[in-house]
Amino acid sequence: MPIPTVLLAEDDRALRASIANLLKIEGYRVVTACDGLEAVAGVVESAPDVIILDVMMPRLDGLVACRTLRAQGDRTPILMLTARVEVEDRVAGLDAGADDYLVKPFEPAELLARLRALLRRVSAEADAATSNAEVLEAGSVRLDPSSRRVWRDGDEIFLSRTEFDLLELLVRNRGVVLHHSVIHERVWGYDFGPSSKNLTVFVSYLRRKLHRPDSPSVIHTVRGVGYTVR
Repeated sequence: MPIPTVLLAEDDRALRASIANLLKIEGYRVVTACDGLEAVAGVVESAPDVIILDVMMPRLDGLVACRTLRAQGDRTPILMLTARVEVEDRVAGLDAGADDYLVKPFEPAELLARLRALLRRVSAEADAATSNAEVLEAGSVRLDPSSRRVWRDGDEIFLSRTEFDLLELLVRNRGVVLHHSVIHERVWGYDFGPSSKNLTVFVSYLRRKLHRPDSPSVIHTVRGVGYTVR
C-alpha cells in the first residue's frame, strides 16, 4: 500500500514541526509550507493525498488557498485548521471548498482520525467509480453515489466530500433516526462526543444548500437523538 502524502501548510514554525513529526511517526510522508502561496505551489509539485491548511497565514491565507485550488479543479481533500470557534468562521471554510475543519487547540488523536476518514473517502470514491451503484432518492433529492452528484428538483447541487458522505448516509437510511454518535462514526470514523459542534455545522450548511422555497425540508432534527431524512 503506498505511503500517503500530506501537505501541511502552517505559518507557526513550532506547531508546523510538531504536527509534521506526529504525522511522520504515524507513517505519513509530509511536505510542509509556511503560507498559502507555498501550499498552492506544493500541491502541483508533490501531488498530496490530503492537504492540511491553517486559516490564518501570511501572503495567502488558508481560505483563499482553498478557493484557488478548487478553482483550478483540484479535488484533493482539505482539512482546515482554525483558531476561530464561531460557527460562521467554520462555515467560511466550507464555503471555500474544504472537506473538514478542526478547531485549535486540538488533540493529536482527533487530527489523525480526521485524516484517516478523509483518506478512506478517497478510496471509497475510487471503488464507487468502478461499480454500478444505484441512484438514491428521497423526495425531490436524487443522489448518484458512483459519480457523487446530487440534484434537488432537477437542479444539481455541488457538495464537498463530507457533505456528500453525510447526505448519502442519511438518504440510505431514510426514515431511520440516526444517533449523533452513529453519524460521527460512519462519516468521520471517530465519535467526537456530545460537546462537538462539528455535525451541527455540517447539517446546517447542508440544509442551506438543499433549501428550496417551494419544497419541504429534507433533513429533520430529532432533539437529543440525531437526524433523519424523510
